[in-house]
Amino acid sequence: MNQGKIWTVVNPSIGLPLLLGSVTVIAILVHVAILSHTTWFPAYWQGGKKVAAIETSVLG
Repeated sequence: MNQGKIWTVVNPSIGLPLLLGSVTVIAILVHVAILSHTTWFPAYWQGGKKVAAIETSVLG
């Protein structure tokens, strides 16, 4: 591990929760941004809109 010396500066009991917590916060912020700035993502979570198929019959 080429970044192994970081744990001589930062205690793993502090560094790992900070790392994992920051990844979680970033993921939540990305989801909030997508939900608030798009119309298709909330519709996707709701199952989308059902579009009725238009049937045309050809009389012979």
